[in-house]
Amino acid sequence: MDNFLLIFAICLALGSLVGFLAGLLGIGGGLIIVPALLYILPWVGVTSSQLTHVAIATSLSTIILTSLSSATAHHRRGNIPWALFKPILPGIIIGALSAGFVSELISSDRLQQAFAVFVVLMALQMAFPFKAKGEGQMPGDGVLFIVSVIIALVAGMMGIGGGVLLVPFLSYCGLQMKQAVGFSSATGFLIAIAGTIGYVVAGFDAPDLPSGTLGYIYLPALFGIIISSMIFAPFGVKAASTLPTPKLKKAFAGLLLVVGLKMIFS
Repeated sequence: MDNFLLIFAICLALGSLVGFLAGLLGIGGGLIIVPALLYILPWVGVTSSQLTHVAIATSLSTIILTSLSSATAHHRRGNIPWALFKPILPGIIIGALSAGFVSELISSDRLQQAFAVFVVLMALQMAFPFKAKGEGQMPGDGVLFIVSVIIALVAGMMGIGGGVLLVPFLSYCGLQMKQAVGFSSATGFLIAIAGTIGYVVAGFDAPDLPSGTLGYIYLPALFGIIISSMIFAPFGVKAASTLPTPKLKKAFAGLLLVVGLKMIFS
């Protein structure tokens, strides 16, 4: 019980950092949450064979409330093109639900290596952002379905909402940036919901999971992160108007690069 309370307290602090940085830099929390959980979850008996799965699944589940809050705000501003959900929604659900089951087929060490490579790529994208010129046009329903399956599957397996993948794609296809971001916030909520369900079901019979887990979701970490991240996100938004956000984003990208490389070569 003492360890559970310790993890909860640490995750309250972690959630405060995640929420503040999300508001300040506009980044998703998974790139911070997963490495942190990989370090602290062994303290409550999560074995190495399940460690990465639990860290990623728990990270994904924390996105539910934050993405819902973001999607609600974008909806009020009319930034979500709801008609686009018709071809994309089925792929999002299929890809996100499959993530937990597909990740089960991959060993914890290999999944951690894949996440580390993803972190390095996202750090490079953050430091040297790719800016879609919006010269393309929206592809047909079949292509949108396939792309949405792939994005949701990758997002679910990496414990993120998928915005870093979906926003550049939609922007390239000609969607206005504010609509791409708004639509991504709504799909992020769906990815988090469907992906969490997938990880809960996939982890029901998983061996060597400690008490306090629901499938692959570690509940004390989940509650600690979401409580404090929701509180501190507005402070990050407020600080963004006064702090040198572009410089801070590049500094954070450098930190992510170090974390990713350390995970790759450890």
